[in-house]
Amino acid sequence: MDTKTIEFEISAIHKKLDLITDQLQQNQARNMEMQELKNDLALIGKDMFDAAVEELEDVAPYFDTSDLIHLVKKLLRNTRNLSKMLTQLEGAEDLFRDLQPLGKQIFDEILDTLNEFDKKGYFEFFGEALKIVDTVVTTFNVEDVRLLRENIGAILLTVKGMTQPEMLGSVNNALSFFKKMDVDIKGDVSLLYLMRQLRDPEVKKGIAFSLEFVKNMAGPGE
Repeated sequence: MDTKTIEFEISAIHKKLDLITDQLQQNQARNMEMQELKNDLALIGKDMFDAAVEELEDVAPYFDTSDLIHLVKKLLRNTRNLSKMLTQLEGAEDLFRDLQPLGKQIFDEILDTLNEFDKKGYFEFFGEALKIVDTVVTTFNVEDVRLLRENIGAILLTVKGMTQPEMLGSVNNALSFFKKMDVDIKGDVSLLYLMRQLRDPEVKKGIAFSLEFVKNMAGPGE
């Protein structure tokens, strides 16, 4: 073997040794980094464990290892039910997403309806109606309301009777009569004049009606 070949082989061996040394140094650096990471994680884990132990001391009287095992078993037995529940929640989310445009449309329609009510004066009307209720509450006491409740049937019957056509006609005639109460009767009214008026059938009916009316106002007839 000549000198050049030996030198070439020695050079190749040196290169390989340099490469191996390089890799060993890199591995040693990585090992040091991993060890440092392990040490840091160990410190963090120890701090977390100490903190967890300290926090769990409050619930220690109410917690037992068997409870945790029972909970895990229960979760495992109900895995399918939990999966179904999550699927339903996903479906509900999709439904809510689909209903959002419809909800906006309904909300807009409600706003338009309320705006229309406001233009027609509904809110102002209800405001005045509430004032009426307030006036009733401040004017009448509980006893008045109780009496009203007890006699509401008789009051409604009276109102019903007053709304009959013949009663409305009589009330209308009475109002017309009261409007003419200021009529000035000219001349002296003699007894003979009154006697003659009493012979008029309409006058007789009027007097009989007045007597019957006064009689019924005083009390129910027998």
